[in-house]
Amino acid sequence: MPDESKLTRTKQKWAEEARFITGRQSRPEEDRLPPGQHLVKNWPVLDIGLEPVIDLPNWRLDIRGLVDAPTSLKWEGFLALPQTEKLSDIHCVTSWTRYDNTWKGLSTQELAARVGLSPEARFAILTCEDGYTTNLALSDFLVEDAILAHSWEGEPLTAEHGGPVRLVVPHLYFWKSPKWLRRIEFTAEDKPGFWEVRGYHNRGDPWLEERYS
Repeated sequence: MPDESKLTRTKQKWAEEARFITGRQSRPEEDRLPPGQHLVKNWPVLDIGLEPVIDLPNWRLDIRGLVDAPTSLKWEGFLALPQTEKLSDIHCVTSWTRYDNTWKGLSTQELAARVGLSPEARFAILTCEDGYTTNLALSDFLVEDAILAHSWEGEPLTAEHGGPVRLVVPHLYFWKSPKWLRRIEFTAEDKPGFWEVRGYHNRGDPWLEERYS
C-alpha cells in the first residue's frame, strides 16, 4: 500500500466530515450536473501523490482471475485490439465536473468478450502502477460507455492524467476510473480499494451523492 500523502489524509478527513454532501438526489436523465458539483473548463490533476514513470516497451496490462483466457497485453497488442471512441462527462468526488470529454481506447465490453468471463465473476478489482486500487461491480465495469482509454481529445493521455492507459467509468465518481492501469482481476468476492477503506462509498454514484460510506 502506498504511503499516505498530505492530500490523502485531507481527503480521508473529508469523508469523516461528509464534505460536499448536499442531501439532494437526482438522476442523469433529469439533471446533467449531479448534486453538489460545479463545472470546470480545465481538467484538475488528482492522485495519491505518486506519479509512476512508465516505459511503454515494458508496459503490460494483466487480466486475471475468473476468466477463460488470462491475458497479459503489451502496448502493441493493446492498440491492435478493436478501438472505439466514447464521449462522456467527468464527475470528481472533490465536487468538480467537466463536460464532453472524448476518449479513445478499448471498451470494457470488448475486453470482457476477449478474455471470456466466468459465470461466477461479479467484481473487477483494479490495480495501478502507483499501488492504487479500486473495486467495481461487474455491472458497472461493463456499462456501454466504459473504456480503457489511451487518448483524450485526440491526443495520447499525459502521464499526469493516467497515461498510457486509464479506466473511464463515467457514471460513477472519477476515483473509480483509476490512472496508470496495470492489472484487472475478475473475482466472485468484492475487495474494497484505496479510498473505499478510507471512508469513501463502495460504489460512488454521483446522482445519489454516494461520496462516502
